[in-house]
Amino acid sequence: MTSQKPYLIRAIHEWLLDNASTPYVLVNTEYDGVQVPTDFVRDGRIVLNIAPDAVRDLHINNDWLSFSARFAGKPMDIFIPVIAVQAIYSKENNEGMFFPEEDNPPPPPHSPEPDETVEKTAKKPASRPSLKVVK
Repeated sequence: MTSQKPYLIRAIHEWLLDNASTPYVLVNTEYDGVQVPTDFVRDGRIVLNIAPDAVRDLHINNDWLSFSARFAGKPMDIFIPVIAVQAIYSKENNEGMFFPEEDNPPPPPHSPEPDETVEKTAKKPASRPSLKVVK
């Protein structure tokens, strides 16, 4: 059977929003595949606000949590393997769900599943621009 974790993350996220709470996620940044602003990482962890007014294009699928946000005024695309999410909880009262650390975590999925919105916001690898002559 598939992991319950992504389903619980989505459910708790919806529940927090329905109760006018600000959803935060606690992420273990030491897992492979985590793309977050390193300037805000403390002790291998980062807390991220995933409220609708703080992020754009939030997607929580069975393998990845992804969104776009601004950090110190700079836009950034965030990609977090679900395995790296340690908690989702309310900023206001800490209600939510904390997940136990896994002893032998499986490797993260190779990449986020293709999605129209994710493709639009995904960071392109830096490469030199080139021109072609089309006749």
